[in-house]
Amino acid sequence: MANKTSRKSAKVAKKAAAKRVAAKAVKPRKAVAKSSDPMSASKRIDKMIADIGDWRGERLAEIRKLIHEVDPGVVEDWKWMGSPVWSHDGMYALANPHKGKVKLTFFHGAQLRDPRKLFNSELDGNKWRAIDFREGDKINKTALKALLREAVAYNNRHSVPKSKGSR
Repeated sequence: MANKTSRKSAKVAKKAAAKRVAAKAVKPRKAVAKSSDPMSASKRIDKMIADIGDWRGERLAEIRKLIHEVDPGVVEDWKWMGSPVWSHDGMYALANPHKGKVKLTFFHGAQLRDPRKLFNSELDGNKWRAIDFREGDKINKTALKALLREAVAYNNRHSVPKSKGSR
């Protein structure tokens, strides 16, 4: 009888342990906590542009200006430890200064028409496309504006992940 009881209590203990593990596994992850820095995304982008202090800051400011011209309802976000992201019915573009270039990445670039062949980076993927701007490159403003309009229209037509707003 004692042997039977010990097997039963071992079984109960195993089940309890399994339930604890399962309970931990299904807990939803908390949303990314907002930064303790109360600065808005727009102000962070302003600061980033000012802090860069070379042609890359000027190029980033120029890209940002074009985005706002094309999409007055754009939402600016600050994500992934320092990336400016632009959203309208979902994220559509992000830009980052790198050594020797400014990269403008379109989240659904593979689905966008690019008749002027602006995309020159990340061309093999099924989703993203990017434009690398190097020092001295001129922005084809007309073509870039058309591509930005296409990205906003894509988001309007499709269900894409929505941004949580400016942070």
